[in-house]
Amino acid sequence: MSRPISAGRRTGAVGLAVVGGVAVAVQSRINGELGGRLGDGLTAAVISFGLGLLVLAVLVPASRSGRRGLAALRHALRTGALRPWQCLGGACGAFLVFTQGATVGTLGVAVFTVAVVAGQSGSSLAVDRAGIGPGGRQPVTAARLTGAVLTVAAVLLAVGDRLSDPAALGLAVLPLLAGIAVAWQQAVNGWVRVITDSTLTATGVNFAVGTLLLLAAFAVSVVLRGRPPGGLPAEPWLYLGGPVGVVFIAVAAAVVRLTGVLLLGLATIAGQIVGAVLLDVLFPTAASHPHATTYLGALLTIAAVAVAALGGRLGTLTGHRRRGGPRG
Repeated sequence: MSRPISAGRRTGAVGLAVVGGVAVAVQSRINGELGGRLGDGLTAAVISFGLGLLVLAVLVPASRSGRRGLAALRHALRTGALRPWQCLGGACGAFLVFTQGATVGTLGVAVFTVAVVAGQSGSSLAVDRAGIGPGGRQPVTAARLTGAVLTVAAVLLAVGDRLSDPAALGLAVLPLLAGIAVAWQQAVNGWVRVITDSTLTATGVNFAVGTLLLLAAFAVSVVLRGRPPGGLPAEPWLYLGGPVGVVFIAVAAAVVRLTGVLLLGLATIAGQIVGAVLLDVLFPTAASHPHATTYLGALLTIAAVAVAALGGRLGTLTGHRRRGGPRG
């Protein structure tokens, strides 16, 4: 029988997920700029995922946990403890990174974030309800549903002044689909982390699958359309999207069993919003124009995470009391 998750461990996991969300905001800015410079979102995604995989190709075999995780992965696949489809989370990550490079330059980070959030919030509820993640089935409680709805409302409040372009909203279908896929990615990557007992291995599997998929798509694109129009930019920071993505995937794989997919998604969204605001304030671009509603939306997003987290905790305590468990 597994030990119950303490409030302290869950709170720490939520804090790490928020940090992971900040990393997503940074990655979106980097990959969006790289895709704009190259004139091709697919090429930007290949570079981002490929560089992330190179980092992991060094870290995984160099660490004891990574080597042990690879051995456990082979054994789990051979015995059926881990299904091959549970190793395909990287395909969803590849699609998300592609949408960053292909749409952020046109949509802006704000509309991109709205679309991802809308897809991720609803999908997280469904994934948790189906029990796809290592945390098992988690019911759609009033608190969790309220947290998801508040999160979408908060992001809309934060970026409402940038939703008036019909063409941009049409293009936003891509990140909407990517957001739906992210919840499933977090769930199956969490299983790889649990089975291998190695965050590095789970992250490496994610990047290996994603890179292979993107390279295949890139090869088809070159045959059909020729080489991308833009040359490689000289600024080193434009190539940090992959390593930053490693941070996010590692954090998500490590904490999803403690938070569940929905709470992980909400905490990640809070980090994305806070990160986007900080980027606009500290490193503004021509499209950066945060307003008072942006800051209110960021605060409401954090409140939404608290509602979902506290609601789950209160539900657990209520369940213990009904069963005659400890009363405090």
